[in-house]
Amino acid sequence: MAFNHHALSFRQTLKMFGDVVAVDHVTLDIESGSFIALVGASGSGKSTLLKTINRLVEPDSGSVLYEGEDVRCADPSELRRRIGYVFQGVGLFPHMTVAENIGIGPRVAGSRLSAERVAELLVGVELDGGYAGRMPHELSGGQRQRIGVARALAADPNILLMDEPFGALDPVTRDALGKRVRALHDRLGLTTVMVTHDMAEALLLADRVLVMAAGTIEADCTPAELLSGKGGDVAQELVAVPRDQAKALAGIVQ
Repeated sequence: MAFNHHALSFRQTLKMFGDVVAVDHVTLDIESGSFIALVGASGSGKSTLLKTINRLVEPDSGSVLYEGEDVRCADPSELRRRIGYVFQGVGLFPHMTVAENIGIGPRVAGSRLSAERVAELLVGVELDGGYAGRMPHELSGGQRQRIGVARALAADPNILLMDEPFGALDPVTRDALGKRVRALHDRLGLTTVMVTHDMAEALLLADRVLVMAAGTIEADCTPAELLSGKGGDVAQELVAVPRDQAKALAGIVQ
């Protein structure tokens, strides 16, 4: 896939919480159409950096550009309608049906999703149209997270942000939903930025893996580069986890 322009750019982006530097003067470009995984230990700054894109976090200095425009020049509500956002807690409204939850963004913007569009979004996350009338309490965790993905895509965004989207799911559901999101990314031509603790997930889904530590980008590599030993000590400590697990599993069957 050819990437021809920057969908997102960070320029000396700094965010502090009290005396703690969460994001430390990050400068970074993300090409349109790429699938980026942001990986790092808890407290490394990855979720904070992600949230500066849709202005859930405002930098103290520096800038964040969306297709060349400083996000601070955009109305936050309008900006968030152009950027899909999926997070671990899903946050479905319990008193609304699945269809109403999926359509909440367009509804706030003054439009309404058709039943056909809701059904199309459900099929995109591998649920049939019959789920439209269900209530959130009737769904499994994996089904709720699929609805969260459908809701994020309802306004046809160019960018999809995902903050630990699969962290609370069982391994089988997590794997299936990860593959589905990657397929949607490719089919819809999205630019996707996903925060994850799971290096194996990052290596399997992303085109490019950014490893964060203490608010800085410690490594910026392709999965193949990381697996070949590049990226430095912090990155290789993270890569060692799935690598050692694979060796241990291979040892069991020998």
